[in-house]
Amino acid sequence: MRQTIQQHRVVVIGAGYTGATAAGRLARRLRGEDVSITLVNAEADFVERVRMHQLAVGQPLRPRPFDEMFAGTGVELRLGRVTGIDVDRRTVTVTGADGASDLEYDTLVYALGSAWNTQGVPGTTEHAHEIAGRDGALRLRDRLAALAPGSPVTVVGGGLTGVEAATELAETRPDLDVSLIARAGLGDWLSPKGARHLQKVFSNLWITTHEHTTVLAVHADRVTTPQGDIPAAVTIWTTGFAVHPIARATTLETGDTGQITVDATMRSLSHPDVYAIGDAALVTGPGDKPLRMSCASGVPTAWQAADAIAARLTDSKLPTISARYFNQCISLGRKEGLIQYVTADDRAVDAALTGRLAALYKELVCKGAAWGVANPTLGLPTRRRRVTAEAARVGVPAA
Repeated sequence: MRQTIQQHRVVVIGAGYTGATAAGRLARRLRGEDVSITLVNAEADFVERVRMHQLAVGQPLRPRPFDEMFAGTGVELRLGRVTGIDVDRRTVTVTGADGASDLEYDTLVYALGSAWNTQGVPGTTEHAHEIAGRDGALRLRDRLAALAPGSPVTVVGGGLTGVEAATELAETRPDLDVSLIARAGLGDWLSPKGARHLQKVFSNLWITTHEHTTVLAVHADRVTTPQGDIPAAVTIWTTGFAVHPIARATTLETGDTGQITVDATMRSLSHPDVYAIGDAALVTGPGDKPLRMSCASGVPTAWQAADAIAARLTDSKLPTISARYFNQCISLGRKEGLIQYVTADDRAVDAALTGRLAALYKELVCKGAAWGVANPTLGLPTRRRRVTAEAARVGVPAA
């Protein structure tokens, strides 16, 4: 006769692409009577972060409520913000509408992700807008809607987020004077073919580019550079991401970036009952290079963590999911796109797909990413396994 076990408590904090995927995948791997899965998030619906530049220019996005996404899975959504973690007591402090309370766990999946990185530039927090999250994108949407024709809008940052924001805005609002400031050359990380296409799209959309330029300060009506001031009724700041600071306030081992150091199964090197995924994790990829903060990097880490937790709880063989890159998918408005093919460690190769076909490709990738969150085993049949009594009693074993 099978021994009766106590439910193993899994708490997932953060419900972006990685956190929501991990919670749903775990629910499909384990028996509900053996494990409870609580997903903590500040919002009641899933945010397609890769579409925030679309939201910012006024395009409506399809609502994706979590109660529909997780219906029948057993995943419990806890609305609130994570305001504290005690990894030694195994508690998470969640602050919601009714105040703060502690949530106990046996296994924690840390997926709080990242936010915009001001790089410490004076005036950025006070005067610039960000599109790293929905709140910021909505504030920017309202500000852009109030701009008069001819108003200057400056995008700071020449990476993927910056070029997507600049082209989306210039296509949607051709009445605005859009410019982009890049620390290096425009598209210098792309193949020659990819860079030429990016420059062509910028030219066709009348986007002014300030290459090899740094921003020294942001003001309400301009940005200051070594070459002089650039007018900006609105400044959009897209110079990379910074991880949530809460991990550094704990005893978790973190790297210089504040990301949690993990092993190949996404388990914390200092606390084996904690798994970190997505932007929150310092993961070594092909070529011994850290994975970049992105959806493409994060989802495989969510698969790995969920499958490793399930394997350890059920005394099964540990799986290994290799994270590698295949391409960089860039939308350049709704009519143009760029698919830059890359090596496993994310270096551009000669091959690139451009134009309307690339735009369609990128749209399918975005839709596929959202579908993957709701279908975290990619539609493949799964069997919910029983948790062993020993694993439930002592937590995830150290092996």
